[in-house]
Amino acid sequence: MSVLRIIVAQQSIAVGTVRENTQLIIRTIQHVRDVLKADIVVFPELALSGYPPEDLLFRVDFHQQVKSALDEVCQHVTGIDVVLGYPDFQAGQTYNAACVIRDKNIILNYHKQFLPNFGVFDEKRYYATGNKPGIFTNKGVKIGLIICQDIWHPEPIEQAKQAGAQVILCPNASPFETTKAEIREEVIRERISEQGLPVIYSHFICGQDDVIFDGGSFAMDKDFSIAAYAPFFEETLLPVEIDTNTLKLIPTKITPKTEEVERTYQALVFAVREYVNKNNIPGALVGVSGGIDSALVLALAVDALGKKRVQAVLLPSAYTSELSMRLADELLKNIGVHSTCISIENAYNDFTKDLTPLFKDGLADLTQQNLQARCRGIIMMALSNQTSHIVLTTSNKSETAVGYSTLYGDMAGGFSPLKDVYKTFVYRLAKYRNTITPIIPEEIITRPPTAELAPNQRDQDTLPPYEILDQILEEYVEKDRSISDIVDLGFNEALVRNVIKMIDRNEYKRRQAPIGPRITPRAFGRERRYPITSGFEPS
Repeated sequence: MSVLRIIVAQQSIAVGTVRENTQLIIRTIQHVRDVLKADIVVFPELALSGYPPEDLLFRVDFHQQVKSALDEVCQHVTGIDVVLGYPDFQAGQTYNAACVIRDKNIILNYHKQFLPNFGVFDEKRYYATGNKPGIFTNKGVKIGLIICQDIWHPEPIEQAKQAGAQVILCPNASPFETTKAEIREEVIRERISEQGLPVIYSHFICGQDDVIFDGGSFAMDKDFSIAAYAPFFEETLLPVEIDTNTLKLIPTKITPKTEEVERTYQALVFAVREYVNKNNIPGALVGVSGGIDSALVLALAVDALGKKRVQAVLLPSAYTSELSMRLADELLKNIGVHSTCISIENAYNDFTKDLTPLFKDGLADLTQQNLQARCRGIIMMALSNQTSHIVLTTSNKSETAVGYSTLYGDMAGGFSPLKDVYKTFVYRLAKYRNTITPIIPEEIITRPPTAELAPNQRDQDTLPPYEILDQILEEYVEKDRSISDIVDLGFNEALVRNVIKMIDRNEYKRRQAPIGPRITPRAFGRERRYPITSGFEPS
């Protein structure tokens, strides 16, 4: 039996580090050729530059770096075919390209045909559109080359098949979502059902600002069976083998796919690690309150960076309960991280002493609450300045949506791990983390959520129960449903109108919030761009 052996290089590629990416690619080529004895090695979409390079693509010096890097890679390619993604600069145009390098020469250059321009993508800002199929042959097998978004449309594979393709190879940079892995597989099944060609789906792993690329490369045969599956959030060299006589995929390495909650927890840990390490930040600071959000963020930080690089900070006030302090202490003992306790009472009293005489009726209750949060923000940022550690904020998507957080207070920081995590999902993640080792006290998970900025305060004094709130948020934020549509689902109209009013009037806060990892189909930020100043009234 004659076998075509392909290695999918699922690796961590960084944006803009062209030199480092080049050296990684060259080392991988040599290893795959000399040790793994493969015929083809496949790198992900835009592997040479990292994805997405954004406005680096407008810089002439970036063009020069990429071109020099491509030349250098070519000089190291003998005895193996290399499929490499890179930005191709031609005659004043830029293409999202994948080339095939053989014996130091580029024998094929394919340009991406479908340019996504939604969500986190704005590829039409940067790239020209390709229109020709890309076919190359190795060991008699005709391989059709397409790129990422092309697989979501029937035309590129149909075009490749008409040009003679017998197998489809698809380098990708597909952002993580909680159920994205299942969606990808369903899309591949649709394409296979249309054209009857096996598909090799090559992906990479990377945390790039607010976007996560999760790996999970796989190969699906024309009978929809999985012949190879790579792990999520791990660098690996995934072997895919093809019987050149029957063109069937030979089962090789299949990693069991993780479930949604586990995969999402891994994604958040990975995002924190990537952001901190790739920005050369020595460690992280987490304000711990005895509540669920800060407990989960602390767990994520320690799992991402290790205990020695994380410092917990307790910032009690007059309203901090003995229960919160006890639970915070129990959490810190379970995790074993270094901690500091700094009361905000003196700072808060000094502020109120200076401000109260300015107003006839004294300080409003909301002003007093926000002052406490801002005292905490000042202390956390001072510690950040002193240690060069990043402050990880603890607000979740539910709070961010309705403005239930304080600008320059608990929103102060550099990275927000829970920014796209609804409150109800925070609890699911915390419970999952405790299945690994029970570090989050059960009472933190079961106690009613509270900001503890006023006597006997609970979140539900201001907000509807999170089980209801999160459903309304998902319908309005992610699905763009109207008020009447949401009411028709069984929600109280007055409640829906009040929630949506809170969402709309707090856009100004969200614009000033730190970035955080995207895990849903519609995160706050660049994929939900609503005007701050607007007279629009939802109906």
